[in-house]
Amino acid sequence: MLILGIESSCDDAACAVIETSHAGVAQVRSSVVANQDEIHRRYGGIVPELASRNHLVTILPVIEDTLAAAGCALRDIDAIAVTRGPGLVGSLLVGLMCAKGLAQALAIPLIGVNHIEGHLLAPLLEYRIAMPYLALVVSGGHTSLFVVEDFGQYRELGRTRDDAAGEAFDKVAKLMGLGYPGGRIIDELARRGNRNCVKLPQAHVRGAPLDFSFSGIKTAVALLIANGTPSVTPEDLAASFQETVVEMLIRPTMAAARTLDNGTIALTGGVAANSRLRTRLSEAAAAEGWRMVAPSFKFCTDNAAMIAMAGSYRLLRGECDSLDQDAEASLAL
Repeated sequence: MLILGIESSCDDAACAVIETSHAGVAQVRSSVVANQDEIHRRYGGIVPELASRNHLVTILPVIEDTLAAAGCALRDIDAIAVTRGPGLVGSLLVGLMCAKGLAQALAIPLIGVNHIEGHLLAPLLEYRIAMPYLALVVSGGHTSLFVVEDFGQYRELGRTRDDAAGEAFDKVAKLMGLGYPGGRIIDELARRGNRNCVKLPQAHVRGAPLDFSFSGIKTAVALLIANGTPSVTPEDLAASFQETVVEMLIRPTMAAARTLDNGTIALTGGVAANSRLRTRLSEAAAAEGWRMVAPSFKFCTDNAAMIAMAGSYRLLRGECDSLDQDAEASLAL
């Protein structure tokens, strides 16, 4: 069974073809992403209107490239899975309307997928993981802890109260004049810095030890820069900031792990590509008898293979959605 996945929740237009068996085993035949970094770099962040307008231009060529790379044609596709939320509503609508048109024209099932569910299941594209497992989803728009109990059964343990971790990376990079996207730049800069050079505050959410908060550290960096830091190099500040954010992510994750039976911790989402976070969480997990897995970089950031994966399990259960479903910017999981 061939499933075409379409993802356009933010600034990346992505498409993928996965092949699944009746046992639910998936093989990625192709995965293509059209990146908009050059468009948004001059603004230091994503401009929603520009993102959706660019999707209108790129979505069909991306689909064509994906089918060519998979060695198949539209007539070979058995179902379409598409992100319907959460995300930027204009961007979501482009992908969803395209998917609806294709599904209707081809008379094949359409499955609307929650973007977060895609991230939660992304590690299954490359790893065999027994359920339940603990998942830390860290991206530019989301930072949450879930227990993945089964396909379609997700229990949220904690979430950010303000900024997402990826948003904090981008905002601090902008404060430092480093450019966009900030996460990758800070990760690279931090490799040459002293992570213990600057002491930055770690937020603790009173009464909710598994929740996160990143607005305070962003403010601390802003004040530090405003007051002048002649003795602190950009490399040292980047390393200190990154180390603090990483520890703020690990602390609630391991606290949650201690309440569960040992198993697997899955690190996923765009910030899962951060080299220091991958190393530190792997070390922390191993120290307490847990296995840590993280997708390849191409499956950490927004991609359509994870959307097709999530849709495939719903399809195997006999589920499908009507063509009148709509995009939801704040779609709950």
